[in-house]
Amino acid sequence: MTVNKDNYYSLDTSFKYQSATWFKKFLTCEAEAMAELQGKWTPRGDPTALLVGNYLHSYFESKQAHESFIKKHPEMFSTRGSSKGQLKAPYKQADAMIATLEADENVQRLYQGEKEEILTGDLFGVEWMGKLDCFDSTKSFFLDLKTTQSLHKKYWKPGERQPTSFVDAYNYQLQMAVYQELIYQNYGTRPRAFIIAVTKEDVPDHAVIEVPQYRMDEALEEIHDSAEHVEAVKSGQVRPHRCEKCDYCRATKKVATIISMDELVE
Repeated sequence: MTVNKDNYYSLDTSFKYQSATWFKKFLTCEAEAMAELQGKWTPRGDPTALLVGNYLHSYFESKQAHESFIKKHPEMFSTRGSSKGQLKAPYKQADAMIATLEADENVQRLYQGEKEEILTGDLFGVEWMGKLDCFDSTKSFFLDLKTTQSLHKKYWKPGERQPTSFVDAYNYQLQMAVYQELIYQNYGTRPRAFIIAVTKEDVPDHAVIEVPQYRMDEALEEIHDSAEHVEAVKSGQVRPHRCEKCDYCRATKKVATIISMDELVE
């Protein structure tokens, strides 16, 4: 199977190739990830948030890509009242985020190169794929666009006592580590990894954030330690573990034991 822009997000492709997105799903809850991969479960996330992110990405990919995206998603426009024909509020906010990045000549100068390039490779005996938002023509760095609530919002990861950043909370370092390794396998270079982050605040903030090499090295170790097990789950050799905390686990839960009131709060 050859991975291209038409099949990159298909479930069939995701069964054949591992990706940062799906690997993180398996790390979070194997049962939910398998149910979704098999088409038996659809996550109940906010579709608007996903559309806003794709709206912004398409703009910085190319004018043609942005126009095509808008045509495919008429639901972004109001159909009644005085605002009929206008973008709905979340997409007006996306336009504000775009304007913020457009107004910064340093960001514009940095975000030049090959857009949406798909790469494949082998990580620890498993076929992987990735799509680069922007790959510098000198092959010395690559960039990924991210939207977030606030640059400095504190997140708490399970089992940790110290707050962390949105980059660490969403394990973006794993995604960047995969991309860097795929670039190395295809081009023979290990470029620096930058995130261009823009916030969803009324007046958007933005920053260019580097993911340190040691963070990506740690992420590759995480992949190495879990890759064999994840593939065993995908192939049906190992029963997927249930986290018992996600939407899927709650929706399919069967009470197997009686618990004490003292066990309710961890």
